[in-house]
Amino acid sequence: MRAYIGRHEVLDHTDVAELSLGTDPELWLGAEGETPEERAARLDAGLDILSDDPELAPAVAGLIADAIATRPGLLAGVLPAIGGAR
Repeated sequence: MRAYIGRHEVLDHTDVAELSLGTDPELWLGAEGETPEERAARLDAGLDILSDDPELAPAVAGLIADAIATRPGLLAGVLPAIGGAR
């Protein structure tokens, strides 16, 4: 059985996310091995997109929550430490 979103055939979960958000999921989730400069550029692009289309924010939050639930180590080493050394 084939699945479609609009005229586009959905081949995998990445297609579902990309077609429903209108952007590549890597924009929101990051890519393995990205440099700090690439991450900063990606986050800036994401902020620009969300400022142009604030109604997209719940869908992006849902994608991220689902990714965290299914891939628990997704944010390991991505989020800055909170607090600091004492």
